[in-house]
Amino acid sequence: MTFSLPKFRSFSAVTLALVWTSLTFGAALTPVETQARAATPYYTAEFAAPAAEERAIIGGVVWQCAGTTCLAAKASSRPVTLCKRVARELGEITSFTAGNKALEADELAACNGK
Repeated sequence: MTFSLPKFRSFSAVTLALVWTSLTFGAALTPVETQARAATPYYTAEFAAPAAEERAIIGGVVWQCAGTTCLAAKASSRPVTLCKRVARELGEITSFTAGNKALEADELAACNGK
């Protein structure tokens, strides 16, 4: 007495397993937009000198930098607090904008530690 499946059932099971594996690997390996790319920039920081890094994670936010400008998506921190962290990591900031509101001169001075 043989307990093996008929050839058709074996072929179907193998085919189904291969299709399922292909779909799961495909879903796992498909590139997904990161939060920094998907979200429009909320913060803009202008520096006195070009940023040393093209990408930095500061205060839980990914900052994308090019030249003297760095952009980031919205975070839960207050703008002045985030500005201080960015200045500490990347250098002196000449202007910092959160949404459509730029920091005042006194806030910017506090941000740079002056």
